[in-house]
Amino acid sequence: MMQRPAFTNTIALQVDEFRSSFEAEVGPALAAVFAREQEDLRRAGLPQGITRVGERLPDSFLYDAEGRRARLSEILDAAAAIIVFYRGSWCPYCSIALKTYQRELRPVVETFGTRLIAISPQAPDTAVRAARNAGLHFALYADKGNALASRLGIVTVPNAEAMRARAALGIDVAGSNMDRTAAIPFPTVVVVDATGTIRLIDARVDYTTRTETCDIIDALVAL
Repeated sequence: MMQRPAFTNTIALQVDEFRSSFEAEVGPALAAVFAREQEDLRRAGLPQGITRVGERLPDSFLYDAEGRRARLSEILDAAAAIIVFYRGSWCPYCSIALKTYQRELRPVVETFGTRLIAISPQAPDTAVRAARNAGLHFALYADKGNALASRLGIVTVPNAEAMRARAALGIDVAGSNMDRTAAIPFPTVVVVDATGTIRLIDARVDYTTRTETCDIIDALVAL
C-alpha cells in the first residue's frame, strides 16, 4: 500500500499568504466586494441536485487544446481519473490549486496509472495560453456552455457587483468563455474509478477554498 505523502504547504496556507497581498493590490473597495461575494456564496450553500458519490460520471463533449471535440469517456478511456473543474485562468485561487496539483499529484498519478485533467468553460486557446504562461502542463479541456458541469449540478453565475469588480481589474469572464456567458463551475474535484463511478466529488461554494491533495490521494488509495 502506498504511504500517504505529507504535504506541509497546503492550498489553504498558500491562499492565506496570497490573500493579504491580493487585497492590498486591488484596494479596500474591491476587496470588500469579493468578501461579500464569498460570504453570499457560503450563505447560499451548494445547490440542490449535485451528483453524489456512487453515481455514474455523466458523459459529455469536451474540447482539447486544439479545439477538437471528444467525449469525456473517450478521453478517460476506462481509466480511473482525477477531474478538476476550475473557474478560469483569470482566477488566482484556481492557479494556486492547479500548480499545487501539478506539483503534488503528477507523481501519484504515474504510480496509479490515473488520468489527471482540468476542465473550465474557457475557450481552449485562452486557457492553454494562460496555462503555458503560468508554467502549467495539465491536460486542459473546455466544457462549452458548462454542459458537463451542468449535468453534475455545479454551475453558478457571479453576481453583478462581483462582475463589475472583475471588469475593473480587466477580467472579462464572459468574454473568455466559449459560449460568451458568465456561467462558471464551482471549483470541484471529482475522482472516478475505472468503471466511471464517482468515488469523490468535492464542490466548493467559497472559491478561495479548494480540495487538498491529501484528500484526493485518500480517494485514489480507496479505489
